[in-house]
Amino acid sequence: MSELYIRVAEDENEEPMEIPSEDDGTILLSSVAAQFPGACGLRYRNPESQCMRGVRLVEGVLHAPENDWGNLVYVVNYPKDNKRKMEEIDAASAVKVKRGFQKTSDLIVLGLPWKTTEQDLKDYFTTFGEVIMVQVKRDLKTGNSKGFGFVRFTEYETQTKVIAQRHMIDGRWCDCKLPNSKACPDEPMRSRKIFVGRCTEDMTTDELRQYFMQYGEVTDVFIPKPFRAFAFVTFADDQVAQALCGEDLIIKGISVHISNAEPKHNNIHQLFPNFPGGSASLAAMFDRSQYQFPSSHV
Repeated sequence: MSELYIRVAEDENEEPMEIPSEDDGTILLSSVAAQFPGACGLRYRNPESQCMRGVRLVEGVLHAPENDWGNLVYVVNYPKDNKRKMEEIDAASAVKVKRGFQKTSDLIVLGLPWKTTEQDLKDYFTTFGEVIMVQVKRDLKTGNSKGFGFVRFTEYETQTKVIAQRHMIDGRWCDCKLPNSKACPDEPMRSRKIFVGRCTEDMTTDELRQYFMQYGEVTDVFIPKPFRAFAFVTFADDQVAQALCGEDLIIKGISVHISNAEPKHNNIHQLFPNFPGGSASLAAMFDRSQYQFPSSHV
C-alpha cells in the first residue's frame, strides 16, 4: 500500500496537520507524538452516530477504523495528568511572554550625594541587574551635581525590585522611582512645563527643542504668535523641568531665564495689557494650547 497522510489535530476546531502512514496503512504512535508531544492515542467522530470513537492501538501502532482512514479529522488523546500539566505550562509561558513585552523606563534617583559619579551609580545598580544607562544631572556652569540622576535597566523584573526599596549610595539614603509623568499618566501637565523668558524673535521652536533635548526628552515647544519674548517647553519628565527652574541659560548668545509655568489666568490683563484682542483673546489662546502663565520673569 502506498504512503498516505491522515489529518490530525489537538481539537476538532483547530487546523489539522497531516501525519504520514506506514507502508501497511497503519500509523505509528511515535509519528503522532513527534508532532503532538505527550499524545497517547487518537479518536474521531463517527459520521453516523456523531459520537467520539477511539482508534485501536496495539503495541504503539494505530490501526485504521474498518481498514480505511477516510477523510476524517482525528483528534489527539492525552493522558489526563499530562494534559493538565501541558495547560499549566502553556499558561506559565503566556505569562512569561507577557512579562517579556513589558518595557523598562528611565528611573529617577533622588537624594544623591554631591560626590557621586556616574560610575559610582553604575557600580551600585549593577548589583541588581544589567544597567543600560546611568546619568547624574549637573549644573552647566559649575559642573556640580544637582543631587539627582537617572538609571535604566535591561530587565523589567530588575526595575520592579529596585523601585521596591530604598538605596544606600555613598553613605546616603536615596529613593529610586518612576518619574511622576510615567507613574501616573493623568498627572497635570504644568509640572512638566517650563517658562522660558527673555527669548529673542530669531529663536525658533526647532532650535529651542534641540537645545533643551540635552536635559531630557522634550514633548512640546510653544512660541506664542504674535511674538511676546517668551516660550514654553514641556518635558516628558517633570523632574527635569523642576531641576531647570531658576536657571539662567545661554541660547544663541542670549541669556534666558527659566521658571515654572504656573496657572495665573487672573493676572493676564496685568501681564499683557496691550495684547491684540485683549485679555480674553489671550486667555483663550492659552486654554486651547494648555499652557499657563508663570508668576514672574515675563
